[in-house]
Amino acid sequence: MASLDDLKKTFFDECDEAMQQIEAGLTDIRSGHGSDETINAVFRGVHSVKGGAGIFGFEQLVGFAHVFETVLDNLRNGKLTATSEHLDVLLSSSDVLSDLVAMSRAGETAAPGFGGECRAALEQIIEHGRGDEVIGGDEDGDEPAPADFDGIDFVPVSVDLDDLASEAPGDGKRTFAITFRPKPEMLKKANEPLYVLRELRKLGQLDLVAHTDQLPALAEIVADCPYIWWTATLRTELARAQVDEVFDFVVADCDLDIVEVAPMPTSTIDADADTADLPPAMIDAPPLAPAQPDDMPAAGLVAQATIAAAVPEPSDGAGRASPAKAAATTTRIELERIDRVVNMVGELVISQAMLGQIVQDMPEATSGRLIQILEEVVHHTRELKDSVMSMRAQPVGSVFQRMPRLVRELATKTHKKVRLEMSGETTEVDRSIIERLGDPLTHIIRNSVDHGIETPAVRIAAGKHEEGVVRLSAEHRGGRIVIEIKDDGAGINSERVLKIAKEKGLVGPDVQLSEDEIGNLIMLPGFSTAEAVSDISGRGVGMDVVRSNIQDLGGRISLKSVRGKGMAIQLALPLTLAVMDGMVIKVGEQTYVMPLSAIVECLRPSQSEISNLVGTEGMLQLRGEFVPVVTLGGLLDIGSSTNASGERVAIITDAGEGTRFGLIVDELLGHQQVVIKSIEESYGAVPGIAAATILGNGRVAFILDVEKLSEMAVNSTVGNAVSPNGGHHFAASHANNVKSNRTVQPALA
Repeated sequence: MASLDDLKKTFFDECDEAMQQIEAGLTDIRSGHGSDETINAVFRGVHSVKGGAGIFGFEQLVGFAHVFETVLDNLRNGKLTATSEHLDVLLSSSDVLSDLVAMSRAGETAAPGFGGECRAALEQIIEHGRGDEVIGGDEDGDEPAPADFDGIDFVPVSVDLDDLASEAPGDGKRTFAITFRPKPEMLKKANEPLYVLRELRKLGQLDLVAHTDQLPALAEIVADCPYIWWTATLRTELARAQVDEVFDFVVADCDLDIVEVAPMPTSTIDADADTADLPPAMIDAPPLAPAQPDDMPAAGLVAQATIAAAVPEPSDGAGRASPAKAAATTTRIELERIDRVVNMVGELVISQAMLGQIVQDMPEATSGRLIQILEEVVHHTRELKDSVMSMRAQPVGSVFQRMPRLVRELATKTHKKVRLEMSGETTEVDRSIIERLGDPLTHIIRNSVDHGIETPAVRIAAGKHEEGVVRLSAEHRGGRIVIEIKDDGAGINSERVLKIAKEKGLVGPDVQLSEDEIGNLIMLPGFSTAEAVSDISGRGVGMDVVRSNIQDLGGRISLKSVRGKGMAIQLALPLTLAVMDGMVIKVGEQTYVMPLSAIVECLRPSQSEISNLVGTEGMLQLRGEFVPVVTLGGLLDIGSSTNASGERVAIITDAGEGTRFGLIVDELLGHQQVVIKSIEESYGAVPGIAAATILGNGRVAFILDVEKLSEMAVNSTVGNAVSPNGGHHFAASHANNVKSNRTVQPALA
């Protein structure tokens, strides 16, 4: 049996999903893309949080969620309209609810009055939307008139199962007789019986009777004790399982009987009737027994269910049975278990590579059959790897959903009007990437709102709409995930940025830089254009940390700014940090692996195709364009095994910002899946090296970092320059570190 801690963990996991649903739904409604179902989904999310919180005794969470839920219920029922003012309050309420969930998860108690302003605003909305409702007897003191409880009409009919069975028409609908008696625990857990009845009414035609025989005198009523119980008749086209779902959340806190009433068959079958389409069991079976009253014993209920199961499903117009819709099933698995499977798959990939090396070294006469089997092993291993990686994959929406709240808070602090637009939230990426995306995205969006988006007055004066827009998008592109943050603000003031950089000594006083190079200066450590330090920005940390974090993930960051139009920052990241496809290459006596996603093409240029150019190792003429080339052995200070006149391989790579450069290597050894092993913990950061792997021969090979190699190539030829992917480096201060780390590489390999 699961422990209380396990149940709490499951509850908080469900809270995370519910909060994402609430945030997304309210955002859609605010943008005008919502529907009635969106409001229902938000309501269900809040109700789920409230119900679970009641089970574990989180009273502050339950109390706030109850008021929140009431406003949403009034929106669902049309008692309130979704005005912008109401939605602002609901979005703030979502933030407060998220904070209360986080406090409950951490075992903290919210301060008295926490979220009080928001709760008061919710209660004010409820008060304004409340009409004059009088429930009671008439002036003569007669019996009270039937009351309408939140739209639930209680029809004064009695339920007789025998009559229901005989009168149910053969229209393909099912009839259920339901008895629903709430227990005190239901109200104490903040679950409302009327909500259950409203959901039940949505399934079909519902005749409901409220029984008040246990209702005491007014002075004796206890607030949290249910005295009313219900019997109901439901006619619906839906199956029994969907009726049961309505009561899933409260089934342990009520007395519940649900009996499906089968139509009474005639005592004899018309001899002239065409029974060819009826199953033999239906032709030869004795007449069905009438349904039993709701006090039937358990054995009777089982028999009733068996009889109901024998009734054929409704058919479509062509007389064929309608196929049942397969319900998607999910299960929760601890991430640690998935990580263990991923590690095992990684070891399997290494073992497979070693086996392939052994087979390759065997005589051809004896290795034919083994090669066939090995190819099958490689195929199945790849499928297994892809399946396991898909289990680790998560939509970036889990990170994106934190950003609307951030934008709202920043807009309030800066007195600006900002709208966040998101797309591609379902784009999936390895969870190891997801976990490290939050901080970079927070920094970038914080800068966009604080520095990029102008105040409403300034925007209007510039001919813009007073409300600024920040767009956050994600998509798969070229084996990577590309995340873009774009705003329609003022862009980068290049003159001011260059002036500040010179004042801080970050660039020389006489340096001439292009617009793009000036824009990349904002990623230098210690650089800030803020005139004063605030709780939002101004300390000169942020974009340099973003750039460092993205490069640590094996990604790159690029920036484009148009003065007065806005700025776009693009993050290109690998899809996983566990197993990747790589090209094994050889330089001298050393073997390296280059990520396949970074390779544009490979070719063997002749010496005549490489032109000499001052300040470079050469320029390769490729289809009318000139691509700078550099020898990988020269960058890594490794001797080449090929003489100067020999033909070597040029690997054309993407250096970011739409630019390319070529790496000259001695030989390509082939494509291979490799397991990524970090080396930073043991050896620290090595320029040009992203990680390590184990090849089939058991030797360690380094995985190249193409972004760092492009920076090293620029530094080695230009000196004090801005790299192609936006990193600004100084060759003089960097040379010693590069040299010291280069000497480590051959020894490790």
